[in-house]
Amino acid sequence: MATAVAEQPNPLTEGLERLPVHPTSLVIFGATGDLSHRKLVPALYNLAHDGSLPERFNLIGVSRSEKAHEDYRADMREAIQKFSRTPPDPDVLEKLLENAKYIPGLFDDDAAYAKVASALDEYDQEAGIVFNRIFYLSTAPEFFPVIVEKLGTARLQHCEHAETRVVIEKPFGRDLASARELNRRVLEVFDESQVFRIDHYLGKETVQNIMAFRFANTMFEPIWNRNTIDHVQITAAEDIGIGTRAGYYDQAGALRDLIQNHMLELLANVGMEPPAGFPADKVRDEKVKVIESIQPPRVEDVPKTAVRGQYASGVVGGEPVPGYLEEKGVREDSKTETYAALRLEVSNWRWAGVPFYLRTGKRLARKVTEIAIQLKPVPYLAFQAQGSLGVQPNELVLMVQPDEGVTVSLSAKIPGARMRIRPVNMEFHYGTSFLSASPEAYERLILDAMRGDATLFTRNDEVDALWRVVDPVLQYWQETDDPVPQYPAGSQGPEEANALLRDAAQWRPL
Repeated sequence: MATAVAEQPNPLTEGLERLPVHPTSLVIFGATGDLSHRKLVPALYNLAHDGSLPERFNLIGVSRSEKAHEDYRADMREAIQKFSRTPPDPDVLEKLLENAKYIPGLFDDDAAYAKVASALDEYDQEAGIVFNRIFYLSTAPEFFPVIVEKLGTARLQHCEHAETRVVIEKPFGRDLASARELNRRVLEVFDESQVFRIDHYLGKETVQNIMAFRFANTMFEPIWNRNTIDHVQITAAEDIGIGTRAGYYDQAGALRDLIQNHMLELLANVGMEPPAGFPADKVRDEKVKVIESIQPPRVEDVPKTAVRGQYASGVVGGEPVPGYLEEKGVREDSKTETYAALRLEVSNWRWAGVPFYLRTGKRLARKVTEIAIQLKPVPYLAFQAQGSLGVQPNELVLMVQPDEGVTVSLSAKIPGARMRIRPVNMEFHYGTSFLSASPEAYERLILDAMRGDATLFTRNDEVDALWRVVDPVLQYWQETDDPVPQYPAGSQGPEEANALLRDAAQWRPL
């Protein structure tokens, strides 16, 4: 008689357990905005769907427009149905939104904060417990200090017997001086331990896995230094234009929008030393050390280390598209960059002499975010038989989006009688290896904020260090009268960016 074989657990899912979260009330300022609709509320639904939200959870939306509670719930229901990564379950959806409240009011109106305080107290009294409180600032940046100071005036920065935290979206300042001023005003109301400066790139699985690949695999860490690595390329390319974001983008530009935060954070994860442990501050200490080791360029040297560009009209996906200056809402004489590339060096023992190339842009050939670590070539090329594609340097590529995973390029023999060589790839994809889609970055980060885990959030000294790197570039571009190079939409970007590359390095094709 055949014996039943016990079903074995999938070892790849081990560690995906749900961690307990204290009952929480979440207040979203800017609750009717695009970010709330597209990302925040769908993320809350998916956390609820997966059983990760605390069993007792309350949602309060605050925004300027007049709206009844029922209308707000209907708007959130529609947003979840449209943008959730999983099809909504009616029961889960109803449970999530049944007690949601909406408070209309201007962000500088004391009466609105009194209503928020009253709503929070009502939740506590109805449940017979004190909920942790999270204030999420999903508003235009100019309202960040206003909301924080009004929270302090209303005495909402602390709650007896519960934790209070504030989550602040990017951009955190427009330059070094404004970031320092914003930090000063925030820290006058909240302690640093309460402040969670969010960068959604840090919530992506591949970004988190950089440390796992480096510090949990013997094969990578011994080569992770200047002796073996030739250069590092970090790319965040988009094939879309600015859409309806002209009001924000024409004031920000590519350098502020992506390089100052997302891409320098990726560099820090690649370049950091192994932390003594993985509590939040030990990890963030090492990241700050890397960023502080980057020597900012002198203003007069910016043309040698940074390139900007604007997309012109072209063809994307077979369709003609307008240039940046032709987009609705863009100033006719705008010099805002839609493409930015930098060459940086980390001046420490591990990375001295290794260039880090960063590039980002709109209306490029395709959408991709990746980190490519190229190793130095072999010292002697013995394989030069006719028909070889050549011995190319090994490369490790960490793909952040749209397809999360890792690729390692190797040189291998082409089948046949002769010794002919061609590059081949070894690939790992999250979806196929873990049999599930990666959670959205905002799901992980919102949950971490509820748990009080600040590992993936930016500390005040890190914000300062990030701005110090790009501030001279911003200053030079603001002061120079040089024309901004143009590149056709759907292309690889401006040819001027090639001048940043050293030796035989080439940009990876998009």
